[in-house]
Amino acid sequence: MNIGQAAKHTGLSAKMIRYYESIDLLPHAGRSQSGYRQYDANDLHRLTFIKRSRDLGFSLDEVGRLLALWQDKRRASADVKALAEEHIATLSRKIAEMSALRDTLVDLAASCQGNERPDCPILQGIEQGVSCCAKGHAETP
Repeated sequence: MNIGQAAKHTGLSAKMIRYYESIDLLPHAGRSQSGYRQYDANDLHRLTFIKRSRDLGFSLDEVGRLLALWQDKRRASADVKALAEEHIATLSRKIAEMSALRDTLVDLAASCQGNERPDCPILQGIEQGVSCCAKGHAETP
């Protein structure tokens, strides 16, 4: 199967498949006589695993770790669970940060009259450094 067919089958772009090869998440594909990449069922299975991992929000580094665990039939499921729980904690932190950002923007939008006047509490809040609970964001002095 060529790269276009593999892309269609897995839902990944050909560019992503080439990228995954370049960072060694996917073994380099065999080549046809004319030099085109050729993928087999194992490659497609691996690409589908990578895509599903990425869809769950795992980083490329984490995907690499998951792939290693997936292929290691002697691995302990505790190792896989630990990686998943680390990812859950990361997602929970990001959700809290995004919720704080949303809440701040809701407050700023609620304080804006939204009329023809140039006064805008949203812009003033951004200029002054709005108070926000999320790490790495400006806080009111």
